[in-house]
Amino acid sequence: MTAAQAAVLREIGGELRVEDVELPAPGPGRVRVKLAATGVCHSDLSLATGVLAHPAPVVLGHEGAGRVVEVGEGVEGLRPGDPVVLNWTPPCRECWFCTHDQPYLCPRASDAMGQPYGALADTTPVYPGLGTAAFATETLVGANACIPLPEDVPLEQAALLGCAVLTGAGAVFNAARVRPGESVVVFGLGGIGLCAVQAARIAGAGPVIAVDPAVEKFDLARRLGATHALEPSADLSKRIRKLTEGRGADHAFECVGRAETIRGAWSATRRGGQATIVGLGAVSDEVTFNALEIGHFARTLRGCMYGSTDPRVDVPVLLQHYRDGTLDLDSLVSQRIALDDIGESFAQMKAGHGARSVIVFE
Repeated sequence: MTAAQAAVLREIGGELRVEDVELPAPGPGRVRVKLAATGVCHSDLSLATGVLAHPAPVVLGHEGAGRVVEVGEGVEGLRPGDPVVLNWTPPCRECWFCTHDQPYLCPRASDAMGQPYGALADTTPVYPGLGTAAFATETLVGANACIPLPEDVPLEQAALLGCAVLTGAGAVFNAARVRPGESVVVFGLGGIGLCAVQAARIAGAGPVIAVDPAVEKFDLARRLGATHALEPSADLSKRIRKLTEGRGADHAFECVGRAETIRGAWSATRRGGQATIVGLGAVSDEVTFNALEIGHFARTLRGCMYGSTDPRVDVPVLLQHYRDGTLDLDSLVSQRIALDDIGESFAQMKAGHGARSVIVFE
């Protein structure tokens, strides 16, 4: 058994407390990873508060990068010392979705989150948050949840690839397939939304309009590629049409996960345009449309899971954008924190402050 320090949520709605978690030796197909850095994602907050369901007690955190410490029987392509980024939705590669180029919809991708992966000091079984349990010094995951990284990529920045970058950039590149010259509006300037802004710039979109109530994020959004930054308002759709030759945006990306902003993204999109919903919201938060507008506007409203990505394919592409300077990962890190500081990071997310807090273990 190996002891790891982890931020444990003993009950949904409770407080995170740093405790020891005992991890068994990796079994067949399993890998033990020592975390170097983990991003604090809004989905972690949603899991902690019960907006998204998860068994407890649980060690949250799913946006992590580190180095392999130990591998179990049958693991190929990974060995101790290898740098990896964690994939919180690892596909089985065998089901209908996986064999039809939609591994991000694999029905087995969430299997690990439903099985305890270790035990607390009092022997209580503990579950891995989204299968990865990255709010910890070490974790235990399936080999298919480890995406190998080259040695030249700093692990602190690489951690963001595990969720924010794949989700936000993937929505632009893979789900919407934004083309040069198309107009884009992004609702929500957290880590995912700021990655969507960057991807829109890389894709050659214009204008790129950022929307968020926190005006302190506007300078960063502009540095990353936004041509305009707007606060939400009753006439927001009208203002967006004014910036898009009276039509509305070709593409809208909702990166919040609320009915109000989903409606806003829909309304900001031109006739025949596409609104891509990236944010994950509560099942009780319902969005309504009248029967006339669906056909009249001929817009497409589509969901987007994990940026419609296959990390095995997309991580190398995103790393090339990072190397050539077009993808700025450094600016996404608004603060570096210790494991004990996650509670304060959650409070800042609730208040809408900052881009991405990153727990740095090394």
